[in-house]
Amino acid sequence: MSESSTDRLLVALHASQDRLASTLGSVDEDQATAPSYDDGWTVADVASHLGSSAVIFTGHLASGRDGTPASGLDAAQVVWDEWNAKQPAAQVRDSVAANAAFLAEADALSAEERDAWRLDLFGMDLDLAGFLQLRVGEHVLHTWDITVALDASSTIPSDQATHVVANLPMVAGWSGQKNDDQLSVEVRTTDPEHAFHLDLGPSGVQLAPSSDDTAASAELRLPTEAFVRLVYGRLDPDHTPESVAATGVDLDLLRETFPGI
Repeated sequence: MSESSTDRLLVALHASQDRLASTLGSVDEDQATAPSYDDGWTVADVASHLGSSAVIFTGHLASGRDGTPASGLDAAQVVWDEWNAKQPAAQVRDSVAANAAFLAEADALSAEERDAWRLDLFGMDLDLAGFLQLRVGEHVLHTWDITVALDASSTIPSDQATHVVANLPMVAGWSGQKNDDQLSVEVRTTDPEHAFHLDLGPSGVQLAPSSDDTAASAELRLPTEAFVRLVYGRLDPDHTPESVAATGVDLDLLRETFPGI
């Protein structure tokens, strides 16, 4: 039996969870309260965010399985309040457990439940793969926000970064900032290889798959994990690989275009 997109996303989530658990398992009290990559958030704050969102996503997972509406903002606020009230050590410990519990529930879905799974969430009609795709982006990027706070050389593993790529057009269109001038950029990534066409201008940002004959006035070449971090607002100069090469476009302009989420 061939591996489905759902299977591949679950593999990526398990890999990211293993990284999160390994990292948080060795965090001491001082490290828990140290700044993370997210402005104004400590390592424990990011862990808390991942833990609370895991609880919320576990509820959504059950809703999609059972055919019931997704819970709303009021229910999410209750979860956030509970996690915000925890001490840093508990936020770190409980985050690992909550994310493991989400994955256990996802793994337990039968083949029939996976096929039938649907949920209207965030204005989107999602199947299970689409739902897990959202979770992959959040989990992988926020796990990096923690790992890089403890090791400045940290990057996103390529086998996880490639599963976040599908999120990039949506994230770019939603968070990308308008530019006064129109500019087209061909993006070529490595490890693994991907090709994108990026349009910046007064009307906003558009990112789409590219073919080799797409016309553009500029080119950006970089590792896939670095491009993921750029679109998610995490490619500052101190965390930019030496292999990144921008021709016909200022890398600082691209950083300003993608302020982060």
